Amino acid sequence: MENKNSEDLRKQELEKILKDYDDDVKNIILPMIEDVLFLENQLKYLRGLPFIRVNPHNTSQQKPTPASKQYKELLQQYNNCIKILCSLKTKGTEDGISPLREYFASLKKTNE
Repeated sequence: MENKNSEDLRKQELEKILKDYDDDVKNIILPMIEDVLFLENQLKYLRGLPFIRVNPHNTSQQKPTPASKQYKELLQQYNNCIKILCSLKTKGTEDGISPLREYFASLKKTNE
């Protein structure tokens, strides 16, 4: 039960980033927030697994485990999602318009 509460708090924390954005942006980014939560849980689980397999007869022979490879891949995906969310958090540029808002404005003009 405590894990569910912490997940809900984390989700609310991430969703605060979207408070100033319109529904179009929220609809695009909300699934990413779900992905971030999933990736955080997977990474936490994988951290509990061994990342290196050592040959018991020759300790200088070591191999990465599948868990280490999966951790590396998931961490890269997680970092990419976090970068996107952080770019939304710091939405103002020098001229006061975020790149994401400019993109959506150009889409609206194209569809009109």
